[in-house]
Amino acid sequence: MTPKNYFKILFFGRLRDFSKNIKNEIPVSDEIKCVEDVILYLDTLNPHLGKELRKPFTLVSVNKNLVKTDFPIVGGEEVAFLPPVTGG
Repeated sequence: MTPKNYFKILFFGRLRDFSKNIKNEIPVSDEIKCVEDVILYLDTLNPHLGKELRKPFTLVSVNKNLVKTDFPIVGGEEVAFLPPVTGG
């Protein structure tokens, strides 16, 4: 379980390749109030990752539920980013 003063961040698929130097927990701050704020924070650490996270078909989940980027977060949540996938 993630402490309330951190967000657990997970990257799946090819997004993991862009996140190699990103820690899997980021501290809660007054600036982070929703998923979009997490993306902005990650963009400051790695602009290439930020660009990938903003692609239209990238999915976001909070505590294993798919959400939009305006979804509010307060701390202790697991925020996961899933790349677009194709199937056959």
